[in-house]
Amino acid sequence: MSNARAAAQALEVLGLLSRHTEPMPAAIIARRLGLPRSSTYHLLGVLQEHGYVVHLPEERRYGLGVAAFELGSAYSRQAPLQRLARPILSRLVDETRHNAHFAVLHGNDVLYLVEERAPRRPSLVSDVGVRLPAQLTASGLALLAALPAAQVRALYPSRSSFVLRHGTGPTSSTQLRSILTAVRARGYAVEHGTVTPDLGSVAAAALDHAGYPGAAFAVTYEERLVDPAQESVLAEAVVAAANALSRRIGGTRMRA
Repeated sequence: MSNARAAAQALEVLGLLSRHTEPMPAAIIARRLGLPRSSTYHLLGVLQEHGYVVHLPEERRYGLGVAAFELGSAYSRQAPLQRLARPILSRLVDETRHNAHFAVLHGNDVLYLVEERAPRRPSLVSDVGVRLPAQLTASGLALLAALPAAQVRALYPSRSSFVLRHGTGPTSSTQLRSILTAVRARGYAVEHGTVTPDLGSVAAAALDHAGYPGAAFAVTYEERLVDPAQESVLAEAVVAAANALSRRIGGTRMRA
């Protein structure tokens, strides 16, 4: 086994473990990744030696180790996603002349990481560090639409999971499913007054190498200033911004 191939397989093991909420037996890891059991045990042993994997002998399973946690914490400290997004967001504001922001999914909320305001545009509630219910925001809908259906169901298991701000927005899994189907068909999400009355938003998700939504760009505007034809132009700009980030993180692109 070449060093490059071994490194790629070790990363595949870590990626698989990171996508599961529970530690996994080595046999299942081998089967999911199509690896020989002997190679799988070798990779797990090396990862365990370096602290990226921990073996749970009583359960006969393997989970992520402390080194993996430290790596994730270092990612958060360095904030590379925000650094990559800032110049794209600035271009988006320059092009559209409207406020724009950059957000990630956190549970069934969206967390705003970067915001840039256009001159003479109203301030927004989506300031940096603010969390809002994902199903009410264009950013959240764009991100949810790119998730597997099972993950969306897990985020919204009952009607009590749906929070409203101004009495509008989906209140059931059926309504949310219909909205997300429309988002996928268009290639972008829209929101009209569910976060702040008289303000609308369009958003698109940037996808990572696995096709998962990493983050979303959105433009928010005063609805009295933008007609439906102009909204589609804004959507094209937002999709272009999302695709630009997708390329930078090695992901796939969406179409408006």
